[in-house]
Amino acid sequence: MDNSPAHTPVLRDEVVRWLVPSTAEWHVDATFGGGGYAEALLAAGIARLTVVDRDPAAVARARRLAAGDPRVDVVEGAFGALDRLVAGPVDGIVFDLGVSSFQLDEPERGFSFRADGPLDMRMGGEGATAAELVNGLVEAELARIFFDYGEERRARRAARAIVRRRAVRPFERTVDLADVVRGAVGGSATRVDPATRVFQALRIAVNDELGQLEGALPRAVDLLAPRGRIVVVAFHSLEDRIVKRCFAAAAGRVAGVSRHLPEAEAPAPARLELLTRRVVTPSEAECRANPRARSARLRAAKRLAN
Repeated sequence: MDNSPAHTPVLRDEVVRWLVPSTAEWHVDATFGGGGYAEALLAAGIARLTVVDRDPAAVARARRLAAGDPRVDVVEGAFGALDRLVAGPVDGIVFDLGVSSFQLDEPERGFSFRADGPLDMRMGGEGATAAELVNGLVEAELARIFFDYGEERRARRAARAIVRRRAVRPFERTVDLADVVRGAVGGSATRVDPATRVFQALRIAVNDELGQLEGALPRAVDLLAPRGRIVVVAFHSLEDRIVKRCFAAAAGRVAGVSRHLPEAEAPAPARLELLTRRVVTPSEAECRANPRARSARLRAAKRLAN
């Protein structure tokens, strides 16, 4: 496994603390990535670990780990289909959302605007590439993706610039797209690169990340054994909002429903207990050591005995 600082798992100790309170049997790492959480859970003494990932490179890393530890089994697939990949019931599940350091650091994957590579961004190698989206979608749809998934305030301006340029020459490379976006949205690259939000939005769209997450969380709750735990580490507000809403619903809470409105839909019976009343964030020391940790947000919950 690669244990370089660039691949340090964010909130590693907190993940283990919330997921493995005492004795632990069968756990699932639903987003293996670089294997940091998997190794930490194994070191904590769990009896069995199933690791899941749709990225063939991550699956290859996972199989190398499994070859040296009989407690590990590997399943290739997207976590949105977790209930079809893992039989359950399991004692714990962890999700580490978004793009991994390995993916960002490999220019040939096309995730990063900081290095030249093909405009791909697919985590699993299937479906449309980012190049196909930027070269094929109409301007309004591109603007919607940039605004909804990237929270880019100048989404229309970025989409308009892309459509104009692709009429002359289609986009094929990451640096080409990044240059066009920077010219369209303006701003300084000294702190947050102007291309950041558009690249994030395209990656989310290419991989249907939010749709996968919305489908995966209820299925993960179904897979938990009584008193089993689920921990999710998110890296931007869109992900965290989905996690917060799903956990609240499973805990029998419905945001925005007033007790003074009898016609309002009653909350479903509680299936989860919220363990983190407030979101858990990395310490300043961790953020200094690993700048990629700054946006991390951890939430944890426990399946009720009913």
